[in-house]
Order: sequence, then C-alpha cells, then structure tokens
Amino acid sequence: MKTPILDEMKKRILIGDGAMGTLLYSYGIDRCFEELNVSHADEITHVHQAYIHAGADVIQTNTYGANTIKLARYGLEHEVGHFNTAAVELAKKAANPETYVFGTIGGVRGFQKQSLQLDEIKQSFRQQADTLLAGGVDGLLLETYYDFSELCEVLKIARKATSLPIIAHVSMQEPGVLISGMPLAEALRELESLGADIVGTNCRLGPFHMIQALRGIPLPKRAFLSAYPNGSLPDYRDGKLHYESEPGYFKKYAIDFRNEGIRLLGGCCGTTPVHIEAFKQGISELEPIKEKSVSKRIDRIIISDNHPDTPLFEKAKAGRSVFVEFDTPRHLNTSGFFKGIRAIQDAGADAVTMADNSLASPRISNAAIGRLIKEKFTVPPLVHLTCRDRNLIGLQSHLMGLDVLGLHDLLVVTGDPTKIGDFPGATSVYDVSSMELIKLVKQFNRGISYSGRNLRRPTHFRVAAAFNPNVRNLDRAVQRLKRKIECGADYFISQPVFDRQQIVETSEALRGVSAPVYLGIMPLTSARNAEFLHNEVPGIRLPDDVRDRMANAETEEETRHVSMSIAKELIDTAMECFRGIYLITPMGQYSMTVELLKYVKEKERLLHAVLGRRTGGTV
Repeated sequence: MKTPILDEMKKRILIGDGAMGTLLYSYGIDRCFEELNVSHADEITHVHQAYIHAGADVIQTNTYGANTIKLARYGLEHEVGHFNTAAVELAKKAANPETYVFGTIGGVRGFQKQSLQLDEIKQSFRQQADTLLAGGVDGLLLETYYDFSELCEVLKIARKATSLPIIAHVSMQEPGVLISGMPLAEALRELESLGADIVGTNCRLGPFHMIQALRGIPLPKRAFLSAYPNGSLPDYRDGKLHYESEPGYFKKYAIDFRNEGIRLLGGCCGTTPVHIEAFKQGISELEPIKEKSVSKRIDRIIISDNHPDTPLFEKAKAGRSVFVEFDTPRHLNTSGFFKGIRAIQDAGADAVTMADNSLASPRISNAAIGRLIKEKFTVPPLVHLTCRDRNLIGLQSHLMGLDVLGLHDLLVVTGDPTKIGDFPGATSVYDVSSMELIKLVKQFNRGISYSGRNLRRPTHFRVAAAFNPNVRNLDRAVQRLKRKIECGADYFISQPVFDRQQIVETSEALRGVSAPVYLGIMPLTSARNAEFLHNEVPGIRLPDDVRDRMANAETEEETRHVSMSIAKELIDTAMECFRGIYLITPMGQYSMTVELLKYVKEKERLLHAVLGRRTGGTV
C-alpha cells in the first residue's frame, strides 16, 4: 500500500507528468483529446506509461476538457461520464503501485468568448468531479484557471465533495500576477485558506519566468507548493504550434524550482517525457527546503479613483446637453468632414462623437481624428471603442495611446460583427465583452494594466456605455444597463429610437437610474434607408407609421421634410423625458443634424425664457 501523497511530500520532491495534448498533437492528432479515452485508448495509455518511465510520480487523467461546456463544441456533451470513467481506468492501468493518479479538471472561463454564468460552470464541474471521484482517483487537480473567482468556487465544491488531496493551480499573465491583476502570492494564500492541499501555477510561462514569480512567494503555512511550467514560449510555424527547449535547460531549472520551495514539479504545454526526465535528474540528489527567505522589490501601484472629471461628464451631470455622432470618413479626403465638424460646433453641439468603424466598415481612426478635433476646434471629441477589432494586446495599447493623446471620453460598445460589414475575410475578435472592457478602462484609472502591471500613473477616462431600448423586454435591457453601472459605466448613450411612445416607456423603465442617459435620435434619409435600418441593422426597429410616412413621400424635398418632422417630434418627446439628446448623423449628411441641433437649442432657449419669466428672471 503506497504512502499517502501528502505524507510523501513531507519527505521528498515529487515529479508530475507533462503535457498530454502536446504529445498527441505531435502524433498528428488534432481533435477532441478527451474522446480518445474511448476511441484510441492505447494511445492514451502509452502517453501515461512514457511519463511514468521518465520518472513521474504523479500522473493526471486525460480529462482537462472533459466537461459539458467544452465537449459541447464537438457535440459530445452527453459523454462526460463515459470519457471521465474511461480516463481514470486508463491512468490506473498504466500506473505503478507507487504512482499517484489525479483526476484533472480544467478551467472554463477564458476558453470561449461568450460569458458563462457561474451556476452553469458549477453544475458542469460537479458532474465531472463526481465521476472522477467515483472512479477511484487519488485526488483532484484543478489546473489552468484564468478566472480566479471560478477557481475559488469550484475549489469550495471540491473540498466539500472529498477529503482526498486537492491541487489548485492558477495561470499567470506575467510573472507574479494573475490575469485578473491579483498578485500570485495573494491568490495562493486564498487557495490554501479554501482547503487546497497543494497550491501553485501552471501554463503560460516557461521555467525562467515562473521562477521569477516564485521568488516573491513565501512557503504556505499548511499546503505544499507546485509548479508546472510550459516548455517555452510557443512559436507558430506552418499552421502549428512549436515549443523549443533543451532537456539540459529543464535539468538546470529543476534546482531553482527546488530552491523556491516546490514539492511537486511537472510540466504543461510543450513538455514531453524528455523534459520530465530532466526534472527528475535535476532534483534526484536534493532534499526539499523547509525554510525560505523572500526578498523582492515591490513596485508601488497607484490606487486612486480620485481623478478630475472630463468636461463631457461634467455636462452630463449638469443637465441638458446634446451630443452629435459624426463618423470619420471611409477615405482620406477629410475636407468635407472637418467642414461638417465646424458646422456642428457652430450650431452649439456639446460634444462630437465618432464611431469605431461603424457597421464593421473601415474608416479613418477615430483616435487620430479626435486628436485633430481637440487641437483645431472647441467642441470636445468622444471616441467610441469596440471589443470587435482589437485583441487584448491591441486594446491595452490603444487605451494607453488614447490617454497620451488626451482623449479621455470613451463610449465602450461591443461592436457590430464583421459579417454585417463590407470587408470580406475580416474576423471579429471579442477577447472581452463590453462589460469587461468597461472594467478594464476603470482598472487603468487605478494605474493598473490588464495583467496587473504598474502603469506608473492612473489614466483619467470617463466611460459612456451603450443602451438599447429597442428590445421586446425593456426591463431586461435596464437590468443590463445596471450591470454596466456596476462595472463602472458613468453614463449612457442609446440606440436611435423612432417611436414617441417607446421614448416615454423607456423613461419610465429608467426611473431610479441615477446615471445620465442620452436618448438617440437619427433622421432618416429615404424610405429605403428606413427599411434597411428596420430589417438589417442590429438593435434598431422602426414603427409601421414611420416607415409608411417615409414611403409615401414622393420627392426628395418632401422626403427630407417628412424625415425632419419625424425627428423633431421625437425630440419634443425626448426633451420632456431625458436630460441628454444624442443626434446621430445619417450617412455623413451633417446638414440634417445641424438643423436638428439648432431646433434643440432653440427649444432650450425658449424653455429658459419661460422659466425665467416664471421665476422673476432667475432660472
């Protein structure tokens, strides 16, 4: 009978296995690896045996993605029990009497771009964990978790479900810092307090950077430390990922891992039995350390939400103001565009906003144009920022650039998917949702980057968010708005509304919401334009009477008159219900927007005059 693993770790450093997927991928297998537990059982067994032969004391079942959420992309979500049971049987079959078999459960959040509710993740986790425990594993290994809150929740469930040892691994964005910005040391302390017996990190970083992170980590009070580095940073060649590292390199770093207090040392992406053998050789003559001195220079991070308000946000808080959306050109002749900016400014706009490649069609960068407007005009710019066009690297770089340019007013939106645009072959990124991007911007305001790195000073962004009242369930849209407020949204700009009754209903639904809301109004250019908006543009619906009125207009002059009449009627109602108006310029025809802007300003002037007479000249 083998010694319990926690008792064994008191005496010596144990060696874990390496990557399962890397070996299978090198064999030319590029499919659902968990399904191979059933269809190619011998291949899985051979991988386990290769790692044991290389010196692994601890092997993990081939179940990293064997949950309903990840298997669903292959249409195999109903095979969870089958695949997990088979995986435990294969690992136990390959194991020696002294080998420890741990059931592996991988993180889910970050695996796919759409957000997942925690209850859904918990249900999926319970099903997989119950199957692995029923199969007779020696413990559970929770690995590659990008969302720390997810790991904490599943660890709580696992701790209630079993008294067997639990390994809990986080993944870092950079040495010492989780993707959420939490310091690694703090995360490991939390995992130990929640009942993990072995805490550590795996994936994303190679030995060099993982050692850097561990140098600032004290030994846990009760749990043991573990590390499963990648083989190296991946290289992408000929459509495949390649990892480059020499076994001698891993043997050298085994000593460094031991010196940082690691008691369980294995490998993640890019590691093979050769790397595990090198780790084994590196620590073969070494006993584990029992004490560790920690000295690390800590960069002070500025934590402050006390930054000056932007002029636009001051206007939004103060009361009535009118923002005008005027998109940048799709070409490089900007003379007409800046002529429009001048007209919009002279008509009294409180801000001009520019979409971020609206309708997924490329335009001149709104950041570049925004800076020129800031330099040459008095009307302040507000730039839109989508989740569609930039990955997380690009988003962080873009945000830093916007701050340096002095463009501190943002409208954060998801962005129309590329398939509705006119740029064939383009793909939508969506590394983050609009709510996650709002949080990221506000994290920048605390001087902290996405990865937790010190930005050396805070940014000064104010964030507007999108609100779409053109939905069947308005209460649900308001709840989404409130969630955006919780994420840090300062005020809201709505999609265009074309129904006066809907404006009233939207106002009623927003009672109790303190954040300012600018109601969108957009004049129509033609009957065809009305039908296009109604039928093809996401988030916009037109009532039948508006479409009929536009369709019945016979001449160009009559069409414009009808369009402006509709827009002014909507403005009349909106000004009774909302503090802010958001005029959207249709297809670059800024003369229509200017006319409506003057209409709003004249109504404001008359309103002030009336109020002034009623209050003896004081408004």
